[in-house]
Amino acid sequence: MYQYPKNFSSVTQLIQKLIAAGMTIDSQDEAKMALTTIGYYRLKGYSFHRIDPATQKYIPGTNFSAVLKLYNFDSELSHLIFSYLSQIEVTLRARLVDAFQTTQDALILHDPSAFKDKQLYWRNQGSIASEISRSNDVFIEHNFNNHEGAIPLWASVEVMSFGTISKTIKNMKTGNQSAFSILVQNYKFKNANGKDVNPSKDMFTSWIQAVSIMRNICAHNSRIYNRAISTRPQLISSDAISPQPRYNGLYQIMLSMKYLRPTDESWTAFVTDFKQLLNKHAGAYDINKMNFPSDWESHF
Repeated sequence: MYQYPKNFSSVTQLIQKLIAAGMTIDSQDEAKMALTTIGYYRLKGYSFHRIDPATQKYIPGTNFSAVLKLYNFDSELSHLIFSYLSQIEVTLRARLVDAFQTTQDALILHDPSAFKDKQLYWRNQGSIASEISRSNDVFIEHNFNNHEGAIPLWASVEVMSFGTISKTIKNMKTGNQSAFSILVQNYKFKNANGKDVNPSKDMFTSWIQAVSIMRNICAHNSRIYNRAISTRPQLISSDAISPQPRYNGLYQIMLSMKYLRPTDESWTAFVTDFKQLLNKHAGAYDINKMNFPSDWESHF
């Protein structure tokens, strides 16, 4: 077996390691509690931006308490975002079912003719089948017992992962009166001329992919702050940053959340909560580290 070159370190050793790297620790008790309840490796992610690349030491003035405050801000931010993403997800599922009513086929998910890419369709079918087979929901058992295992769309959609939902929507056929065209009517936006338009499939699915990635980040309690996110949601022109940043951050994801909002009222409430969170933790964070432009409030 491969012998890893580093050994486990005790909490005391980890504290000394931070001090040796230039971090100020005012309270040993606070540091011990944080390292035993949060962990050294996770907390270190909130101090990367304070490391001098030339010396690999912390910039003078880097304080452990400030790192911990930043972690607490990010943790509350994650919970707030995840809660609103759940609203977006639930609404998207309901609207997808409503859109497919145009087919009047309860088993439409099992009809490859309703989807564009047949190879992708069958790959998605494997995911859907796996998710259905793992479910112990009463409504799935009902169809197993009473309908020879045929699972209607409205039941399937409830047990599909958000990732599978995203792939299913991406593979839907388009065109007038298609299920996709009916779905995106719920997500109209105003173009540069002030006219209501439906998002294109590429634009719409890029928003879903963006919020799906953020949902996974939040679900795994991963860091949001100062995080480069590779996905590039297609922003409405009035919201785009020029020049385009090399990597996207929370700002671009939150715009996707705005575009996919269940209702205007729910988005207004979310933004209010977000601003309150920023005020609560003022001084703990740098909003630029999340790709927010100076006029971000006007875009929200």
